[in-house]
Amino acid sequence: MASVRTPIEVARQLAVTYGQAYQPPLTYPLGVALSGRLRLARLDGDLVRVTQEIVDLVEPWLDVSAAYDERFGAPALATACWADELYQVTKDPRYRDHLLATADRFQPDPDIRVEDFFFGGTLLGRAYASTGDDGYQQRLVEFLAAVDTQTSDGLFWHCHASPFFWGRGNAFAAMGFAEALSYVEDRGPLLDLHLRHCRALLSHQDESGMWHQVIDDDSTYLEHSATTMIGYAFARGVQRGWLPAVEFGAALDRVWLGIEQRTSESGELEHVCVGTGPLSSLEAYVTREHTDTTDERGGAMALWFAAELASVQ
Repeated sequence: MASVRTPIEVARQLAVTYGQAYQPPLTYPLGVALSGRLRLARLDGDLVRVTQEIVDLVEPWLDVSAAYDERFGAPALATACWADELYQVTKDPRYRDHLLATADRFQPDPDIRVEDFFFGGTLLGRAYASTGDDGYQQRLVEFLAAVDTQTSDGLFWHCHASPFFWGRGNAFAAMGFAEALSYVEDRGPLLDLHLRHCRALLSHQDESGMWHQVIDDDSTYLEHSATTMIGYAFARGVQRGWLPAVEFGAALDRVWLGIEQRTSESGELEHVCVGTGPLSSLEAYVTREHTDTTDERGGAMALWFAAELASVQ
């Protein structure tokens, strides 16, 4: 079945709902949505209007020490993934300073949670690209190259305490490496890990184009956010040359088919796993609840994915 809407059409529909308002506490889906809105605005030639809206929205929480609740750690700090993009447009150094202040505070969980692959990749990678300070690159490459939760089949555990192949967990890993590879120059230590992971993910893609709540268990539900995040990693890798188009291009087409059919024109999404920390059993991941309406986490990632696809079409 052919898709009805193009990526840019879906991105425009998602941008009406996501990245429009701030409800405390700060967490990464808002930052991803703001970044997605900026990327879409570039494509649409609407950067002046959208930039001003985002400038107004972020003004109350530019002071990192006051804005970020320490209890929420890296998921809160990664909200700053919009900051370098806003700095590039406005040249206001406060936005670069905001990014650096969050990157300086990032500390990965010692249990090696896959979420941190994304949080670190997006913060430290952008900080390096924005400053040229090799310390950020070294921290990021050393962190990701040393992770020890990738199994022999290429997939990642959620963490040491939860050695299960959670769908969004593996999506965090794929997206985290894609973000890191987008910014660092020292790619060698990361490329082999990422390519092995992406090939493992490819082998578990459902015929619908989606991925499952538990990556290697096709009896679990098809999960929206894992699919858009993996799709983003595939799209960025193909576009920038570290994933072979001949190998991943058709899979990426299938991802779009699956997501377009499960994303409504009003931003409602089908089967987004609710927020999930490390769980104690495989069954807990299998039965984890999902939403079937608007969802900030799923919507932000879907917007990033659609905008990424639109940028290369």
